[in-house]
Amino acid sequence: MLKPEENERLTRVGPGTPMGEVFRRYWIPALLSEELPEPDCPPIRVRLLGENLVAFRDTNGTVGLLDRYCPHRRVELFWGRNEECGLRCVYHGWKFDVAGNCVDMPNEPTESNFKQKVKITSYPTWEKAGVIWTYMGPKDWMPPLPDYEWVRAPETHRHVSKTFEACNWLQGLEGGIDTSHSSFAHNNNLADKNALRTRAPSPKLEVVKTDYGFRYAGIRDLGQDGNYVRAYQYIMPAQQMRGAMTKWKDGSREEFPAIAGHIWVPIDDESTWVWNFIYSADKQIPFTPEFVLEHETAFGRGPNDLLPGYRLKRNPSNDYLIDREVQRIQTFTGISGINTQDYALQETAAPIIDRSLERLGTADAAIIAARHLLLEATRDVEQGKAPRGTRADSYRNVRACDKILPAGIDWKEALKEEMTAQF
Repeated sequence: MLKPEENERLTRVGPGTPMGEVFRRYWIPALLSEELPEPDCPPIRVRLLGENLVAFRDTNGTVGLLDRYCPHRRVELFWGRNEECGLRCVYHGWKFDVAGNCVDMPNEPTESNFKQKVKITSYPTWEKAGVIWTYMGPKDWMPPLPDYEWVRAPETHRHVSKTFEACNWLQGLEGGIDTSHSSFAHNNNLADKNALRTRAPSPKLEVVKTDYGFRYAGIRDLGQDGNYVRAYQYIMPAQQMRGAMTKWKDGSREEFPAIAGHIWVPIDDESTWVWNFIYSADKQIPFTPEFVLEHETAFGRGPNDLLPGYRLKRNPSNDYLIDREVQRIQTFTGISGINTQDYALQETAAPIIDRSLERLGTADAAIIAARHLLLEATRDVEQGKAPRGTRADSYRNVRACDKILPAGIDWKEALKEEMTAQF
């Protein structure tokens, strides 16, 4: 459990809040590249960490991320004209470049130097892996650009998507690093008693703290078959990485290893962008369109599962289309889509869970460790220190994996190679 004041520290993300200032020490995903598909395309509204912003791709293809409101009369720049390397407010014609400089002020006398005194808040952006990243913190604390293995993986070996979740970011993260719930919430075949996570539903957890977060394993005892080890990475402040055996290879249903995960980026205190990535663990095996379609559909975010704005069709308004007959005879939840099952539990608990009422057990060791690290990060930032995971060299060589090991083998030694980046 957390004390109410600790829960407040970890869940509130607006400017000046302890966790908001922690997030502002990292590069975070802001948009998919596809949301700004070409130079001078229409601008779009963005909300991150409780701030209302507007994004546009200028004539040169550079992405700007600005305060949504014009500093003149505070109208929305979303209505602006994206033209000739700047976003022009349609109220009085003031125009701003991607750095927030006012480059034209046509309603003022031509001899006026007023425009040189006007600047709008802007955040730097960087585009890689189909993602537009931003840094919203103090310039002096800007960390190196993101260097996760999935970002370096070739486009042919990687897929990235995002979905909207209507709850606090910490609920999503804690679900992602909770390995034991996969034996229940994600049991989609009740008849298969040989499934690894069904055979051993109570994993032993081992957590090893690192300078980027921690790595940990859920170890399930399979008796004479050894131990099924699901080895995760938690990268500060909000990224989970796990092994993901997949069944598509060269267009055929053949199992091969992949690595998947999420980043939970707060929109505000009560809503979150969930960034989803998966990449091939084998340089020789690229993804096929068939694999990507099946993977996204299995997790509940296929083309037929989404509403405009990357929102799920299955949502609280329709009880996630739960099928009680399917729940009775086929799946544990009766809800279709692996991540949709998570959303149903996380979105309907409360916008922000009161963690002072929880009763945690040994299966929650990773959640407890993450809370300790996040609280530590809030203190570090308040004391003028860099939090864990801001140095790219601390996390760039990590990956996750699933594997069955002989009983008595130390996973930390046995999985060193499998948990070392190859791209």
